[in-house]
Amino acid sequence: MRKIFLLVLSTFILSISSFAQIQSGPMLGYSEMKEVLLWVQTQKEANVKFVYWDKENPVVKFSTDEAKTNKTDVFVAKLVADKVLPGKKYTYEVYVDKKKVNFSYPLEFQTQTLWQWRTDPPAFKFAVGSCTYVNEDPFDRPGKPYGSEYEIFTSIYQSKPDFMVWSGDNTYLREVDWNTKTGILHRYTHTRSLPEMQPLLANVHNYAIWDDHDFGPNDADRGFVSKQQTLDAFKLFWGNLNYAFDNEGVTGSFQWADCQFFLVDDRWWRTPNDRTTGSRDYFGQKQMQWLIDAMKFSNAPFKFVVVGGQVGNPAKIFENYANYEEERNQFFDLITKEKIPGVIFISGDRHWTALCKTERAGTYPLYDLTVSALTSGPSGPVKEEKDTPYVEGTTVTKHNYGLLEVSGKRNERVLKINVLDKDGKEIWTKEIKASELR
Repeated sequence: MRKIFLLVLSTFILSISSFAQIQSGPMLGYSEMKEVLLWVQTQKEANVKFVYWDKENPVVKFSTDEAKTNKTDVFVAKLVADKVLPGKKYTYEVYVDKKKVNFSYPLEFQTQTLWQWRTDPPAFKFAVGSCTYVNEDPFDRPGKPYGSEYEIFTSIYQSKPDFMVWSGDNTYLREVDWNTKTGILHRYTHTRSLPEMQPLLANVHNYAIWDDHDFGPNDADRGFVSKQQTLDAFKLFWGNLNYAFDNEGVTGSFQWADCQFFLVDDRWWRTPNDRTTGSRDYFGQKQMQWLIDAMKFSNAPFKFVVVGGQVGNPAKIFENYANYEEERNQFFDLITKEKIPGVIFISGDRHWTALCKTERAGTYPLYDLTVSALTSGPSGPVKEEKDTPYVEGTTVTKHNYGLLEVSGKRNERVLKINVLDKDGKEIWTKEIKASELR
């Protein structure tokens, strides 16, 4: 018995020693056909690089450039694997100061498939979730801890999605955090370092949008004085493919197979909720017109518009888009007049999950899938939204996540929405055909 204990203890110590150089990560950022973004955070200044190889040809190994982490960027390194080919799966390693770091779970990434002009687009699946609170007792509000059931990240990892879309409130800045760069980067680091999150980050490609809590204080808007600092932190800690506007918000887009994802910012240009003069901006005209242009250009059968807050819910409660009625009507009207097919909204914020279906005269309905919360305190609908057109049976008021699957032939694509609990057990599922959104 004593020998078994000593063996387990020595294995644990070895594991701790192997991880000691790493603060958080590695994390996979965007995946494209010819390059993949790799991210890691060390505990102190160090030289970092990634070595990777095609799983089918492990003899030939490639390396990223080497980067030196620094205190200013809280020792974060972002490196690009650019010696990759389309449709491949790769194993990778992390080297810190020329020494390989050992992990107790695999490290793998993938490149997207070159299917165009060759085959039907590949099937794929992706995870969706919002509202991640990770407790930190010395700085949290007194009382019952707000975050719980972190094992949900293990369930998402075991679901084996190709990528994950983090749809806002991916960390919670608090009073002690949001006014300074020190506080903001501390909080981002603390959330990113959650042990249960690490295998998911290391093996599933990650894309993100923000909402009020990772942008600034609760219900924060364009008047938040430190938004440039939180923007810098967001870009440092996430690996999105692009940003549509220089130093303005986190708007961007990426494509997976034949589907396109539009990451839309609901904070940077947002008019304060209680302001009574001037225009009422939610997305703002600059961003909204870009979004209409980008969706009009896209020929994707499903155009997923990812927003921190609810878009489809007509109830003028909390921070829903309905509170910005003139802009919302303009946006929906433009989608109709421009005859843009395949639009589906993905949102977070509410700390409970539901699928909203907004009917429109003479054209297809607009769906808004709200998925929340991952670890933050669960909530539920309020009486003011009793007439909201939620699809029957889709309300979930406990920790959950979405697992969305796209499959079918090129002109017969089908979206299957699965909502699962913290243990990965299915709560509800629904299919939507692309042909229904034309």
